Amino acid sequence: MVPSSGKNLNVPAPRHRPGEEPEFDNLDIPNAGALPRPDVMTDSKEMFAYANSMIRVLNMKNEAVGEWDPKLDPEALKKGLKDMLTTRIYDDRMQRMQRVGKMSFYMKSRGEEAVAVAQAMALDKNDMLFPSYRQQGLLISRGRDLLDMMNHCLSNSRDNCKGRQLPIMYTWRDGKFFSISGNLGTQFCQAVGWAVASAYKGEEALASTWIGEGTTAAADFHHGMTFAAVYNAPVLLNVVNNQWAISSFQGIAGGEKATFASRGVGYGMPGLRVDGNDFLAVYAATQWAAERARKGGGPTMIELFTYRADAHSTSDDPSKYRPEHEYDVWPLGDPIERLKNHLITLGEWSEQRHEEATQDITALVTRKYKEAESYGTLNSGARPEVSSMFEDVFKEQTDNLRRQRQQLGV
Repeated sequence: MVPSSGKNLNVPAPRHRPGEEPEFDNLDIPNAGALPRPDVMTDSKEMFAYANSMIRVLNMKNEAVGEWDPKLDPEALKKGLKDMLTTRIYDDRMQRMQRVGKMSFYMKSRGEEAVAVAQAMALDKNDMLFPSYRQQGLLISRGRDLLDMMNHCLSNSRDNCKGRQLPIMYTWRDGKFFSISGNLGTQFCQAVGWAVASAYKGEEALASTWIGEGTTAAADFHHGMTFAAVYNAPVLLNVVNNQWAISSFQGIAGGEKATFASRGVGYGMPGLRVDGNDFLAVYAATQWAAERARKGGGPTMIELFTYRADAHSTSDDPSKYRPEHEYDVWPLGDPIERLKNHLITLGEWSEQRHEEATQDITALVTRKYKEAESYGTLNSGARPEVSSMFEDVFKEQTDNLRRQRQQLGV
């Protein structure tokens, strides 16, 4: 029983508040290449260290070191860099459009681009993705047309969700990208169910799903983890620890008591804690977990240790709860800069080529946006047909919906 004085009660609080000087000297970050790469079928009981240290490949000299180096060829690295650049430039453009009233809402993934892009590249095109709302890089890496993504965000006449989904809650059936849900955590259970069905049918495809660290405190996280472990489901369970939920820091979800990756150990599956700003480390850990799942090794939980550089969403003002320049001193750096510098070190890239790529992608995003705007925005232009509200609700339209449609004359 807690004494009435409450002196033994722990109320988690972030280290830095607005106006204070941020620093991260409390973080225990191992050297790149320090952890060996185990056999993919290693018993989870022997992998406790992987949940409590950190898998890193890129060192401070921009070199890839250690056994986890996936040894990607330069063209694959360039694709990863360009996909991350595209994600960031796309995000910046769309947020600006929200600020001038072209759409209702937006969420950027600045600082977390490697999480989505590296994982998309490490997975097979037939693997099913169950994302949260900051993995737009999955779509970009899998080749989704930016025009289609923009049409959805603008809720215009070409929106494939017909105006029914909040902007950024994408869906893309052909790209194996499951509809994003605003009810956080549901995708964990859905991904496990899909993976069980895939294994039951004897298929090779696995499922991969993402939540933020704050959602690990929700019931769906535990339900998903339990069923994944019990049924040995071929699923990757990703927790993106970007240090902040909408306004509460990761300690509120228990991040100060134990790593999020260690939760996997408790459920009897490997837990991998990964430098989420290291493109190569994210790729390598995802590749390891996917190979394990395809060989019958079951689920893996991956904690992607990163930092949310921008606001939670356009509804959030992070200056109210953290120092304004905290991201600038984040010790794991920026994922785009790190991969760019690695390619420069290899002699496969340069500052000039980077600037040219940035200009080309910016021009592409601008061109796509102008076309998207021609199909309508939140406040102007064409909208989805009124009759579309009666479609895609039930496989066969019910009598009451049919009567309502007749009353509207559509």
